[in-house]
Formats: sequence, structure tokens, C-alpha cells
Amino acid sequence: MTRTVLVVAHTERQLSLSGGRDMVRQLTEAGLTVRVLAEQLEALAVPGAEPVGPEGAADSCELVVVLGGDGTLLRAAELARPSGAPLLGVNVGRVGFLAETEPEQLDSTVRCVIDAAYVVEERTTLEFVALLPDGSRIPGWALNEAAIERDEPARMLEVLVEVDGRPLSRWGCDGVLCATPTGSTAYAFSAGGPVVWPDVDALLIVPNNAHALFSRPMVVSPRSTVAVEIAPDSVPAILSGDGRRTVNIPPGTRIEISAAAVPVRVARTHPGPFTDRLVAKFALPVAGWRGPPRR
Repeated sequence: MTRTVLVVAHTERQLSLSGGRDMVRQLTEAGLTVRVLAEQLEALAVPGAEPVGPEGAADSCELVVVLGGDGTLLRAAELARPSGAPLLGVNVGRVGFLAETEPEQLDSTVRCVIDAAYVVEERTTLEFVALLPDGSRIPGWALNEAAIERDEPARMLEVLVEVDGRPLSRWGCDGVLCATPTGSTAYAFSAGGPVVWPDVDALLIVPNNAHALFSRPMVVSPRSTVAVEIAPDSVPAILSGDGRRTVNIPPGTRIEISAAAVPVRVARTHPGPFTDRLVAKFALPVAGWRGPPRR
């Protein structure tokens, strides 16, 4: 049976392009069918790759291998999620929390792909729908977070937040984020939210610069439905999924958010404790740690 891999690269970073060329060459030489996005074919400049459009790019693919930062991985997630193909990220960005390996591990990463030496994890995603005052509906989804943000920097966004059909609180704020555990180390973390281990089933509600006595981040059930209502007298807002799929929404809009049935699948070549990843990515100080006593 033919094994097919889609390779997605950040085409504005030379390290990503050179690594992508090496990866396509090695995988092709190993007998795998390698797809690349048609728009990236010229930049990658590798013979033997099969150009594809974004629609159905990952269909029947064993893996989607991504060379870039978290932004590139989030774009690749849009390609991979419909088909269920796992994402395998090589970090060519800054933090790269979604990436599995670093550029210096490229050859060993390619070997893991060739040998199918990886395990697959499923990451919770969000689905949301904006219910506009005119009765229209705008659906969307996110791997990291659904963000509702003010559209006018000089004025606060007025929102009322609801959980499971009951009102929770009203805030004047810069915005509200609803995040997954995977997204807890992204925008939600910058807004003051907690770090949540990715295997925890939960949703996060994170007010962003709220002017209110009660405005702490909250962790709710993965079965909860979170609703954010933009007050009729508020400024307009911007709704986005992972900062990519963005729409303008008027006052009076209601946004309903819940865990989605379709996950994003992530390939791991070096499974290990999330604690180690957290320490490495944030360069946390652990000098002096002695560990548990020997028995």
C-alpha cells in the first residue's frame, strides 16, 4: 500500500525551506509519496513531489509534516483536521509549543516517519457559532481558542458570559477567550490564564483585561456550553478561531462555544511528560531539583 505524506513549510524562513527540501528528498527516496501545496512547490523546488491544492490536501495521508512555528502548524491543522491525518511539527519558530521536534533533529524525525515510529494523540477542539441580530449564523472552530475582542481600541467591549444556560457575569473588557488545554499555553496564557496539561478534559474561560471585581480565569467541564453575548450598547467585536478565521460581529450578537466532536490528531515521536516540554519551552528554572528519594 502506498504511504502518502503531506509536507507543509513556512516559505519565508530559509531554515524551514532547506529542511523541507531535505525531508521531501529523503521521504521520496524511501518510497513514500510526498505531497506539497502547489503554492509552495516553487519555493521548495524539489523533484518528485506531488503538488496539491488546499481542498482535500491531506485526504488519505498518513501524516502532515509541518516545518515552521505555531502559526504554520495552526494553518496545517486546517488541512489535516477534515481527514483525521495526524500533525507532526518541526519547530522553526520561537516557542513552538505544538511542534514535536527541533531542526537539529530533522534526520531522526524523517527516520521516525519512514519507520512509522510515532504515537498519535487526540487534542480537543472547539466549535462555535455566532448568532447575529439579523438571524444569520456564522460557524467556526478552533484548536487553541475562540477569541472575542473589541473592534475599537479606545472603548471597552461589554459582554455577558453564560455557562450551561445560566448567566455568570458581565464584564467591560478587551475581550473574552474560550480555550482548549492545548491553547492554554498560547493566547490564553498571555491573557493570564492557567496552564492546563493537554490530556485534561476541560474548557477555559479567560477574560482579557476585564474591569470587574470577579474576572478570574475559569476551568469548566468539557461538556459545558459557554455563551458570550455582546451587549446591544457595546462596541462591535471581532470573533476569531486561532487568530486565523476572523469575522466582524455587531453588538447584540451571541456566540455559543462548546467542545467539538472532531479533534485534531498530533503525532509524537518522543512521548514524555508534559512537564519536560513546559520547562524546555519556557526555560523554567529547575536548578537544584533533587527528585524523589532513592529507595
